[in-house]
Amino acid sequence: MSDGPAVTPAAPPPPAPAPPPPPREAAVRRHHWIVRLTHWATVLVLAGMITSGLQIYEAYARFGNRGAPPFPSPFDGAQFPAWSRLGGWLAGALNWHFALMWPLVTVGLLYLGYLVGSGEWRALLFRPRDVRGAFEMTRYYLRLRKDHPPQGKHNPLQKLAYTSIYLFGALAVLTGLSIYKPVQFAWLTALFGGFQAARYWHFWIVWIFVAFTIVHVILVFTVDPASLRAMLTGRYRGRFPSHD
Repeated sequence: MSDGPAVTPAAPPPPAPAPPPPPREAAVRRHHWIVRLTHWATVLVLAGMITSGLQIYEAYARFGNRGAPPFPSPFDGAQFPAWSRLGGWLAGALNWHFALMWPLVTVGLLYLGYLVGSGEWRALLFRPRDVRGAFEMTRYYLRLRKDHPPQGKHNPLQKLAYTSIYLFGALAVLTGLSIYKPVQFAWLTALFGGFQAARYWHFWIVWIFVAFTIVHVILVFTVDPASLRAMLTGRYRGRFPSHD
């Protein structure tokens, strides 16, 4: 005996459509072509200046006049690896160093001229009001603060670093001139404490540049990798798109 027609179960409802992906943040204009040009030119020229400077240092690897007590330095008598020195010998290194000196100064003046002319120096200059923000950024990098402090184009600690490195750059040029022409710029050489003292300060400024570069590169890759692309293309799409 038949129980009647079989009842076909209803088809399951179609799955809900996937939510649309979050809108991609629009890229903002971050770096003018002059900023990008001078940035990468400085990288190349400064690398040549540092490596030729190390070769020059090898000719007299200490600070102080012969027979006099030397200036304190952990690099006294040090010999740097051959791959880190440019020029091959003293005369060759001097030729490289003097040849690269003027492009470095030219690039620096071009960049400073752009900062002044465009008004962008306001976004870079460290001011007393930035002290608290720099302290908070330091706490964040030391993992004493979980959330990243709010910032504009540059955070206060970056402003402190950039302002300081420009001042050290000016000192590098002045100490370099006092070594390059100690007779013509005798007053400048005397201002730095004499020829050997000027060599000493010039040498240590180099290591400040090296330390700045290492920290700068580490922070770019660990905190804001999009800033590297912005320095290549001029357009920024990342965590900190706003400007000061």
